[in-house]
Amino acid sequence: MSEEKPIKIEESEFTSWNVRSNIAPIFQILQSEQLILQRTDQKAFTLMSLLAAFMVFFIVHFSKVMANNEINVLSAIMVIVYFINAAFGLINLMLVIVPRIRNDMSHKDLPEINATFFGGIIQFNDPLEYASYLAKMTKDNDNTFKMFSAQLFALGHINAYKNKHMRRAILFFGAAIFSELIIIMAYAWSLTWAAF
Repeated sequence: MSEEKPIKIEESEFTSWNVRSNIAPIFQILQSEQLILQRTDQKAFTLMSLLAAFMVFFIVHFSKVMANNEINVLSAIMVIVYFINAAFGLINLMLVIVPRIRNDMSHKDLPEINATFFGGIIQFNDPLEYASYLAKMTKDNDNTFKMFSAQLFALGHINAYKNKHMRRAILFFGAAIFSELIIIMAYAWSLTWAAF
C-alpha cells in the first residue's frame, strides 16, 4: 500500500498579503476612478460631436429662414437662447476635457513628490532618478499608502469637477436642442399658414 501524499493547497490570491494589505483597496478604487474618468471624457467628446453636428444643421436651416425673411419675434428669441446655450454647453465640455488640477501635495505628512501621478513623475530628470526615488518611497509602507491615497484623492476631485461640468453641458445641450426645435416648428408653422 502506497503512502498518500498530502495535497498542497495553493494560497488563493484573495488571501495573499497584498490583498489583505491596506494598499489593495486603494488599487481597486483607483481603477474604478480611472474608469469613471475615461467614461466622462468619452461622453464629453461624443456630446461635443453631437453639438457640432446640430450647430451645422442649425446654420444651414437658419440661412434658409433668413433667405425667406420668415423670422419672427419667437424665432429671434429662440435663436438668441440657442446660441447662449450652445456656447455655455461648449464651454462646459471644454472644462470636462481639460479639467482644473489642484495641488494637494502641500500637506506636511505627505511625501514631497507624488511619484504615482504624472505631475510628480515629470519632476525627475531621468528614469533612474525616478526609479531610485520610487524605490526609497515604497520601502516604507506608510509613505506608499500616503502616496497612493493622495493620487486617489486627486482623481476623486478631478472626477467630481468633470462630472459637475458634464451635467451642466448636458443641460445646456438639451436647452439648445429644444430651442432649435422650437425655431424649426415656428418656421414650419409659418410655412403652413402661408400656404392657406
